[in-house]
Amino acid sequence: MTTQQSIVICGGAFAGLALALALRQGLGAGVPIVVADPALANRPSRDPRATAIVAACRRLFETLGVWNEVAGTAQPILDMVVTDSKLEDATRPTFLTFTGEVEPGEPFAHMVENRYLIEALASRAEAEGVELRATAVTGNDVRPGGVMVSLADGSTIDASLLVAADGARSRLRERAGIATHGWEYDQSGIVVTVGHERDHQGRAEEHFLPAGPFAILPLTGRRSSLVWTEKRADAARIVALAEEEFHAELEQRFGLHLGEIKALDKPRAFPLHYFVARSFIAERLALVGDAAHVIHPIAGQGLNLGLKDVAALAETIVDAVRLGIDPGQPDVLERYQRWRRFDTMAMGFATNTLNVLFSNESALLRSVRDIGLGLVDRMPPLKNAFIRQAAGLTGEMPRLLKGEAL
Repeated sequence: MTTQQSIVICGGAFAGLALALALRQGLGAGVPIVVADPALANRPSRDPRATAIVAACRRLFETLGVWNEVAGTAQPILDMVVTDSKLEDATRPTFLTFTGEVEPGEPFAHMVENRYLIEALASRAEAEGVELRATAVTGNDVRPGGVMVSLADGSTIDASLLVAADGARSRLRERAGIATHGWEYDQSGIVVTVGHERDHQGRAEEHFLPAGPFAILPLTGRRSSLVWTEKRADAARIVALAEEEFHAELEQRFGLHLGEIKALDKPRAFPLHYFVARSFIAERLALVGDAAHVIHPIAGQGLNLGLKDVAALAETIVDAVRLGIDPGQPDVLERYQRWRRFDTMAMGFATNTLNVLFSNESALLRSVRDIGLGLVDRMPPLKNAFIRQAAGLTGEMPRLLKGEAL
């Protein structure tokens, strides 16, 4: 089977599906859009994790027509507190607080469970004519005027552009010879959902502990999602503990301000690392999401950074096609790269600096950062600037992040 001049997206998670839907809506039915990923055979998704969707990315999902499908299961973050302490400290003083609105009635972020959002994206994409193929991309052969994409089911697709949305271990990136720059942290992020006796009132908490940040992120009901950073060896030990021993470790960090707590699923540890691809593009190829960059979760910006890629690439492609320009041409792809690379590098530098500054035992650094947090807390204009930056509402924003259709 051969399809003429499609755009093929390798990867059927958030970035790949959101890009497919944005392109279908922006280009109409004239350009076939194909998403290829073996994971599409496992629908609906059973991913137990949850993700913070910042205001700009919520606008993207609203514009794509999927936000209403998940709004009932999304928990707005109404305010946030930041503390800095040692694990054994009896109290955790609050150094910084944020109210949760970037505009009246618009929270700066929502917590959404991954399985609901992935299924909403897949269903909407399918309904609008995106072809979802539960198979892998096995090869790509650049030819004059296009790229021949080979799939594991034996079919080929004649495409103008191939998009790598296939994650941090992207085979397409490796096949294109694109190197990455970065490093591994001696840290892992423990992810677990916790039930608690009292209502969180929509409050998120970020506790800076010597091993790394301990984030409590509100979910619907009396539940919260934890992103808990520890040294790699300690994280492996903690997730392997028996239920009662794990509860003791959890309670020591979580505290009892929300009453009795209980882990609602099995904790899992994910090694943390940082890298940025040396190029976001190659011949007839564009990288988005984790295929292009992975950053520390300290600021909760990883997925949102990938969705910014999606918005920028979709706008670049749609603008080119409307002008009669081949979307796989080098100058089109270079516009996308220029748009996204600086922002990605800046965010990676910021998260790495925060991790170095806060994940240590230094009394001197602790004093300096606590003074800094206290000063920010007393300067509303600076706090508002931080909130808008965290919400993705600064810089040269693609139209989708403003809530404007392509």
